[in-house]
Amino acid sequence: MPSNKFCTQCGAATDQRIPADDNRVRDICTQCEFIAYENPKIIVGCLLHWQGKFLLCKRAIEPRYGYWTLPAGFMENKETTLEGAAREAQEEACAESDNLRLFAVYNLPRISQVYFMYTGELKNGFAQAGEETLETGLYAPSEIPWKELAFPVVGETLKRYFDSPNGFHNADIHSQPGKPIEVIDHAL
Repeated sequence: MPSNKFCTQCGAATDQRIPADDNRVRDICTQCEFIAYENPKIIVGCLLHWQGKFLLCKRAIEPRYGYWTLPAGFMENKETTLEGAAREAQEEACAESDNLRLFAVYNLPRISQVYFMYTGELKNGFAQAGEETLETGLYAPSEIPWKELAFPVVGETLKRYFDSPNGFHNADIHSQPGKPIEVIDHAL
């Protein structure tokens, strides 16, 4: 069954087939032959720290309502990954940082997402809940609510930071509901 049942160009029905000169099944309009390409979503976020503690946000939206996460979300058009990460920190936690640097890139092929995670110091140690957040908190490593983290990438980012705060990380994260995650590191 096509993921896009109707053509975004003319409204006719679509079907799935491999277009000429392609190698993947695509949704193709049965009338105008428009090909609907679907590409991975880019997620941008921040791991912000202040005096040995780390900013977490309790989600006020689905998926994973009520679970803790790092400020992160979908990148918007016409912004850089850095700008998007800073925007997400502002939107979700009213948080800012003057020294963000790229910390990790994660591929999540099962859900077609690529994460760009930045790290930096939380400006003035200030954060408060934004629109998509129930509450914020600054946690020492020993206080992190590990069993209440919203997504595997959040735990992976925190663990990697605790192990190597000045490194750069690149990995594929494979997960299936109910199974342990598999992380494949890419040496740089």
